[in-house]
Amino acid sequence: MSNLFNIQGKFAIVTGASSGLGRQFALALAREGANVAILARRTDRLEQVKAEVEALGVKCISVKCDVADNESIKAAVAEVKEAFGRIDILVNNAGVGTGAPAESMEDNTWDSTIKINLSGVYYVAREVGKVMIEQNYGKIINLGSIHSTVAMMGSPISAYCASKGGVEMLTKALANEWAKYNITVNAIGPAYFESEMTDMVINTPEFGMALQAYCPMGRAGRPGELDGAVIYFASDASSYTTGQLLTIDGGWTAI
Repeated sequence: MSNLFNIQGKFAIVTGASSGLGRQFALALAREGANVAILARRTDRLEQVKAEVEALGVKCISVKCDVADNESIKAAVAEVKEAFGRIDILVNNAGVGTGAPAESMEDNTWDSTIKINLSGVYYVAREVGKVMIEQNYGKIINLGSIHSTVAMMGSPISAYCASKGGVEMLTKALANEWAKYNITVNAIGPAYFESEMTDMVINTPEFGMALQAYCPMGRAGRPGELDGAVIYFASDASSYTTGQLLTIDGGWTAI
């Protein structure tokens, strides 16, 4: 029986790959035989991830990219296309976490959150989408959140929720537009996983109480527990799945 989840020899981009979930996604793709271009602002950190990816026996290039800068995105995608010749998979991961009371939030907090978490996802998808349209093939995986669909009682995360809710609808809209080009566009909606972005939140007694109240499994996500979803959406196992948000949350959004 053929392996529906086979991505060996494919060419992938992972944004925000210098740490956290982006690093995990790059390694997950590499373990399954995909060549990976890792993109981030912090190129010094990319070099360590590049070494880890190459140790798995695939090609890897590191490319500086700031998803808040359209010209940086265009240059990065062009560099990847030049190096790889094609782009089969995009993991649109780069983002920021913000929290501020809605009534006193600074304008630049709102603007930067939307610019990076939503506009950045669109602009990267747009540039990679052009390559995939030419190929008549592509797998785009956007990073949403449980906060694409739910907020959290008492938590001042309106900007973050708005940006991630926008990612869900952008995913649906792009899936609708690009299905005719044999491109699938889906999103992953993680709950809280250990990463640089979440460490200050999940290692607090208050968050422990929130887990007990809102998460049936009663714990944060563990390294590797998003890998299966990424490989599914990156492979032809998901050839008839598009426009979907797969929430991976220990049951958080089920109650």
